[in-house]
Amino acid sequence: MPTNSTDAKGKAADAMAEIAELRAQVEALMREKVAGVVGQTVERVEAAAHDASDLARERAEALAVMVRERPLTAVLIAVAVGFLLGRTGR
Repeated sequence: MPTNSTDAKGKAADAMAEIAELRAQVEALMREKVAGVVGQTVERVEAAAHDASDLARERAEALAVMVRERPLTAVLIAVAVGFLLGRTGR
């Protein structure tokens, strides 16, 4: 006839086996679901960063063209902005 300590050891072993099985299931779900979502999010962020970089580059080129075409206007605008920033900084 089994003793109480033998029953307790058996139940503890069963519980440990169930915990290990649950852990394996959680890890599998994480690999299947979360990794895919993270990968998609990374791709979207990379695409957005690339688009923002392209847009900034285009705007900088357009500004450079405007400054080359109208240098006096560019200097006057820079002076006005500097003056306003100087006034607000006091």
